[in-house]
Amino acid sequence: MRRQVLLFISVLSLCSVLGQISYSIPEEMARGSLVGNIAQDLGLDARRLSSRKARIHSGDDAEFIELNKQRGVLLIKEKIDREALCGQTTPCALHFQITLENPMEIFPITLEITDVNDNTPAFKKDERRFEISEIAVIGSKFMLEKAVDPDIGQNGLQSYTLKPSDNFMLKLHNQFDGSKKVEMILQKPLDREKQEHISLILTAVDGGEPQLSGTMQIHITVLDVNDNAPIFTKPVYKASITENSLKGTLITKVSASDADKGSNGEVTYSIGDSMHSVSMLFHITDEGELILNGPIDYEKAKNYQIDIEANDQAGLSDSSKVIIDIIDINDNSPTINMFSKSDTIQENSPPNTVVAIMSVSDPDSETNGQVHCDINENVPFAIKLTSSFYNLVTDGDLDRERVSEYNISVTCFDEGVPSLSSSVTLTLQISDVNDNAPVFEKASYEAFFVENNAPGVSIFTVKARDSDWNQNARVSYILEDSSVNGVPVSSYVSVSADSGVIHAVRSFDYEQIKDFQLCIKAQDGGSPPLSSNVTVKILIQDQNDNAPHVLYPVQSGGSLVAEMVPRSADVGYLVTKVVAVDVDSGQNAWLSYKLQKATDRALFEVGLQNGEIRTIRQVTDKDVVKQRLTVIVEDNGQPSRSATVNVNVAVADSFPEVLSEFTDFTHEKEYNDNLTFYLVLALAVVSFLFITCVVVIISVKIYRWRESRLYHSSLPVIPYYPPRYSDTLGSGTLPHVYNYEVCRTTDSRKSDCKFGGAGSQNILIMDPSSTGTMQRILSEKSILDEPDSPLEV
Repeated sequence: MRRQVLLFISVLSLCSVLGQISYSIPEEMARGSLVGNIAQDLGLDARRLSSRKARIHSGDDAEFIELNKQRGVLLIKEKIDREALCGQTTPCALHFQITLENPMEIFPITLEITDVNDNTPAFKKDERRFEISEIAVIGSKFMLEKAVDPDIGQNGLQSYTLKPSDNFMLKLHNQFDGSKKVEMILQKPLDREKQEHISLILTAVDGGEPQLSGTMQIHITVLDVNDNAPIFTKPVYKASITENSLKGTLITKVSASDADKGSNGEVTYSIGDSMHSVSMLFHITDEGELILNGPIDYEKAKNYQIDIEANDQAGLSDSSKVIIDIIDINDNSPTINMFSKSDTIQENSPPNTVVAIMSVSDPDSETNGQVHCDINENVPFAIKLTSSFYNLVTDGDLDRERVSEYNISVTCFDEGVPSLSSSVTLTLQISDVNDNAPVFEKASYEAFFVENNAPGVSIFTVKARDSDWNQNARVSYILEDSSVNGVPVSSYVSVSADSGVIHAVRSFDYEQIKDFQLCIKAQDGGSPPLSSNVTVKILIQDQNDNAPHVLYPVQSGGSLVAEMVPRSADVGYLVTKVVAVDVDSGQNAWLSYKLQKATDRALFEVGLQNGEIRTIRQVTDKDVVKQRLTVIVEDNGQPSRSATVNVNVAVADSFPEVLSEFTDFTHEKEYNDNLTFYLVLALAVVSFLFITCVVVIISVKIYRWRESRLYHSSLPVIPYYPPRYSDTLGSGTLPHVYNYEVCRTTDSRKSDCKFGGAGSQNILIMDPSSTGTMQRILSEKSILDEPDSPLEV
């Protein structure tokens, strides 16, 4: 039979406005049977079902259907029993949805389940017994149990037959609910003396192909007397009760009367035997009170129709129907079914972007089943009702840097009193887009750095932050092209791309460059990348790396500078001034002057700040002519650096007085310098010192021999007038000039000096080479004619 029914499978594709697709299949189809080609009916390639993540949502219904994405067809997943699924409800249909993504779409599917004749009409009991009085009048009615066939339509119960039919006949009454009331009518008087027991067979037949039938055996015992049957006061009783009423609640009361008296008039009540499921929920007392015996639910059954029988002791009976309407109360919360949802959404998504699609149902009736949905406040989302679905959409700008995750609570409530609600929470991650440029911690930077650094040392670190995430927040640092004094800035510094650390490429000298600027760009790893710039000013700090430099008096190995102090000089007499400079800056260039050594420390002092050399007591005749001062010039750096200068001072009133002293001093200086040189060489190489000493001794002997010969020569005496000396630096402390006469012989140590007037120039310059033989440049005659003309050698 089932194989024949499979020939009636039909697929109905409805191209309505709603786009709903309907299929019709018979029940009891085997697992894996074809329902329909959904890909073809949706107008899609079967391969698109997998790429668009097609899914079936069946809601609260059992999952009877499965989707084969490779073939694009719907198949039977579990065998469907129409009677278990829908009972007597017709048409019987399954409702489910197929969802697709990219873009998100929902297609409602209706699957109608048609009935097949797979159930046999059956009686609750296999037999029924009656005790009927022999005086029962023709036409007496006896209620028989109705057979039950779960099938519907033509496959359901169609007719009854009663055999044998000698004394009784069947009478069927159509009721308003479509069922048939079965009565056994006495059509021939009974005679207990002829036949005390009668056996009948009641057969129920359905209209299926082939027909199925069920039987029940009726046993009749013929009794005496009792010739009146009970009669109900109403053919139909109506009552109502709210669902979830308590067990034992009185629903209604029925009543039947019997014209007989005594025990023959006593009436008992019972619920029809065919109402097995009803008899579990209700029971009736001997007084005719219908009592609630179990829980009732409006969502399972909205009304009940109960057959009540009234029987007397003779077996005569009558029947009535009780119709009970169930009153709905708000006892069901809305049910939220999430069809499709997104776990992430980009922060630049436009408004009205669909995040989730859901359906909401409430099985209650009227206002108790009317549902409204809201979401929690202060979130940029909204919920909108479209057709029979709720769409959760964006309702504002999203910014991952402000909020990276939303917990969206959807609450649906009905309009019952009190209102019932259900909620579901959707966690939505906001995915990042590169919409934020790196931002430096400061608008500009200043970095201080000490000169004389080693190349490669770290100077400063810049830091930029990007509020984006992951690769979009990965910052790289780039040194922008620029120049410093015509040289590319990259030859001065470099920047670490990952850390932003600025390294020195070269060693810096404060005296050459004091500061410079560079521009650094911070660029993120987004696509396209975003960037920002910052200016860094590098300030070179001075280091005390330069010793003071003495400008005056000039230290020269070829000449001797001497300052003259008259013996009549008072206390505080300015002898000279030491002038020095330091190319460093700040305190590294603050100079101080100190007298380190002196021939007579009690005679001179040096100004700490100005370097002026002054007398600190009255000069006396006992003071030696030749005075030598050593002045040390120190800067204020840490550690400090210094320079020394030797100042020669002549304490005398006339120039000839000091001439021979400073000449000897010159030679003595040379001798001491040579001796120092020999000592240094002696420490380095002892052998070389020995050879050198021998050479020096021989040289001295020859030198003295030549001197003795020159001393006895008869060369003429040449008068000599020295030039007027002045301060070549223009900054001397004694700007006066001496005029003097000099008479020299070939031995300069024996020369005479004669001052021509009051001395006003205290600087005396002696040339050690003057000990050699003087060449005559001008003729003797011109010298005598021009006595003031100097002789330059």
